[in-house]
Amino acid sequence: MGLRDRGLEIKSAEQVDLMRKAGLVVGETLELMRSSARAGVSTAELDAIAEDSIRSRGATPSFKGYYGFPGSICTSVNDVVVHGIPDARVLADGDVVSIDCGAIVDGWHGDAAITVAVGEVAPEVRELMRTTQEALWRGIAAARPGGRVTDISHAVETHVRAQGSYGILEDYVGHGIGTEMHLPPNVPNYGKPGRGPRLVEGLALAVEPMITLGGKDTAVLEDDWTVVTTDGSWSAHYEHTFTLTETGTWVLTALDGGEDALRELGVAFGGR
Repeated sequence: MGLRDRGLEIKSAEQVDLMRKAGLVVGETLELMRSSARAGVSTAELDAIAEDSIRSRGATPSFKGYYGFPGSICTSVNDVVVHGIPDARVLADGDVVSIDCGAIVDGWHGDAAITVAVGEVAPEVRELMRTTQEALWRGIAAARPGGRVTDISHAVETHVRAQGSYGILEDYVGHGIGTEMHLPPNVPNYGKPGRGPRLVEGLALAVEPMITLGGKDTAVLEDDWTVVTTDGSWSAHYEHTFTLTETGTWVLTALDGGEDALRELGVAFGGR
């Protein structure tokens, strides 16, 4: 059975180039979010800035209207792990906000997330952010042609476990991406290597560790979107969309294509 027959969308080089355009919109918008997320700014204001950024670049927000989601970004503050709805909540010094952003260009999607510290945050929160971001890059670095999806999963989990006692969400995972924001296969942030579909050139994946200072259990609030930790522990979330090319790995939502981070990890850069 071929990859397409199993529901995996394999892109041509030309289609990957279109995804790169969407990825750059996402990356540029998240950089704007990084500088805009400060004390005194509401998450609704961040959403308005992000929507303007996406649309001014000729793209469409992936999230707005997706199954009724009202925002152009997800803004998840402190113990909110993912899918926080932008609203009147004002960020305060010491908060952390995870900002998830998606954009569509010519029918192709990009998806990425960052966690931003608002002013000075507790040292353990800084360590959580560092661990989560490093785990993302180690997951991407583990992807090789002919390998398996859970090679990524195992690399994420191995790094997180080595850093301390953190919670790794199991109910929310990464995913395939392309002509739709969410496609097969799922990309968990835990598990044994060597399982799942094979990694091949042109398969685009969104890898997104969601890590907490406490346990892995979560609950969804009455708005049917906002996911919070059940123990009230704070969380961090980082995400990038990447693919494998004939020359290496290309992180489509990183402004530099992931070149610097990948080379530090000994991975060939596959951008064009």
